[in-house]
Amino acid sequence: MSRGVQVGEPSAVRQLGLLERLPIRRIVLVALSIGVAGAVAYGVYRTLTLPEGERYSAGVWRDFVVLGIAQGAVYALIALGYTLVYGILRMINFAHGEVFMAGAFGSYFFADAWEQSGFLDRQPWLSLALLVLIAMAVSVGVAVLLERIAYRPLRGSPRLVPLITAIGASLFLQNTFRGLFGSQTHGYPKSTAFDGTWEVFGAPVQKIQVIVVVVAAVSMITLSLFVARTKTGKSMRAAAEDKEIAALMGINVDRVIVSTFVIGGMLAGIAGVLFATTFGNVSYFMGFAPGITAFTAAVLGGIGSISGAAVGGLIIGLLQSVGPALLLTGVRVDSPFQLKDVVTFAILILVLIFRPGGILGTGEAEKV
Repeated sequence: MSRGVQVGEPSAVRQLGLLERLPIRRIVLVALSIGVAGAVAYGVYRTLTLPEGERYSAGVWRDFVVLGIAQGAVYALIALGYTLVYGILRMINFAHGEVFMAGAFGSYFFADAWEQSGFLDRQPWLSLALLVLIAMAVSVGVAVLLERIAYRPLRGSPRLVPLITAIGASLFLQNTFRGLFGSQTHGYPKSTAFDGTWEVFGAPVQKIQVIVVVVAAVSMITLSLFVARTKTGKSMRAAAEDKEIAALMGINVDRVIVSTFVIGGMLAGIAGVLFATTFGNVSYFMGFAPGITAFTAAVLGGIGSISGAAVGGLIIGLLQSVGPALLLTGVRVDSPFQLKDVVTFAILILVLIFRPGGILGTGEAEKV
């Protein structure tokens, strides 16, 4: 006799069998999608229909968008470090936020000395270029030391081991900088030549925001060309596909991995100077929030994808800048911009639920 539902079996048992065959996960996802879309639509509607005196002007919305693009460009530079390392080693380098912090801190002492001597204002472009080079050198040094001391000995270990090591390295670097330079926030000097605005497509935009976007765009384009057209870049792509096969083809995988950390450190150093110049301060803890946000951007875009990291960074930057005002102002939330990190983590959760592979990824969660 069949092992299925028997003739004369109670109706409650048959109903239970029907419930077991229901696509519960899909039903929950559809309901969650409807709920999220409804909440977003309600918040946007309430904000855009506020009374005339309480509504944001078009100029304010423009400023929100420009700020979002600028900070999104910084997030994209940091996210590229995450995605490059993950693409080859399949590990999340949670200490990368501290690599970013180290570059900003390293350049701070030169910026402070040059401000006191007047060099920062006499040669604004040269001083900015030198600060970027100094930050890149410091970040690269920290990144390479992390790879050599903390990660290389654990390369054949289960994935959880280097992940825990990365978290430990992050805490170690934070507390080392705290012990060396104090827990207070240091004001990061900026040349007065970068104050004021430039006209961009007929709209006034802060000079430093234009510089951030241009420098970040040039850096990302350079990285894309480097990976696509140079021998080292092709070796990186081969190692990302299969390290063992790449080694059999004559590629020095260790050198490729070090090169990956060097490139990630260079991008983190650039991001460190841009971030510190934009927001005007550095501290031992400054790498944590941007690091987590950049990691979210990498996941959103599709971790392991260079273009995905860039897209994810810009989206996160825009959502952090525009989202709180657009979604929360109309529902009378006090200090909506204090909740921008909530927006970040909400995006991370939604991406992991609906599309674990990210926007430009496979859309499927990778098996560990």
